[in-house]
Amino acid sequence: MMPHARTFVAVVVLGLSLGACAGRKTEITGSVLPDYRERHPIVLTEAPRSLDIYAGARQLDSRQSSDLAAFAAEYRTHGRSQIIAEVPTYDGRSTAGHHGLHAVRSALSHNGIAGSVVQVRGYPAPDHTIAAPIRLSFAKLQAQVPHSCGHWPDDLGTSNWRVSAQNTSYWNFGCATQNNLAAFVADPLDLERGRPEGRIDTVRRMTAIEKLRAGQDPSTTYRDTATRINQSVGN
Repeated sequence: MMPHARTFVAVVVLGLSLGACAGRKTEITGSVLPDYRERHPIVLTEAPRSLDIYAGARQLDSRQSSDLAAFAAEYRTHGRSQIIAEVPTYDGRSTAGHHGLHAVRSALSHNGIAGSVVQVRGYPAPDHTIAAPIRLSFAKLQAQVPHSCGHWPDDLGTSNWRVSAQNTSYWNFGCATQNNLAAFVADPLDLERGRPEGRIDTVRRMTAIEKLRAGQDPSTTYRDTATRINQSVGN
């Protein structure tokens, strides 16, 4: 074989070996992912938002009227379906007229919810002597962790030396934090993308520009009139 032929073969073999190495992916052999955000991701899903209304006297008290007003406001902002009103039934007969459905409809209408948005259904109540609520619900985009917390697949002690020697976080670590963050966020879309930029303060911007044109400092000086702790309390 000629020298240049041997060189060509060597280059091809080296290239194939490097290509094989580049095509391999790094695999995590442990059973627990290293990042709690990967183990307990926050996902967006359509979940029901519900409210139970007890209106046995055909009227709503101030507490339930406030709850219903907040429920209607939330529906106007985040509602993604009709409002389902489930009324209790006893022996297959609906008692909606005796359980304040008219009062609920009136309250929803007063808070900007048209009657055509409300779909009435029945559900079997266990006993007519027990107060059964009118169950209101609608689909809402919500952020949540797709599984429950509190699972402990491994012992946190030293009973499993192989797991302890890995020096990694336990499976349940970060799950409660992710659940709380998902529950606290007002708009789940904020976890997906940022909001559009709002309107600028034109008056403030023009004031700063006029000061710059006049050769003045455009910064704002804030006067602190609060009393310091060391001035009001002796050492």
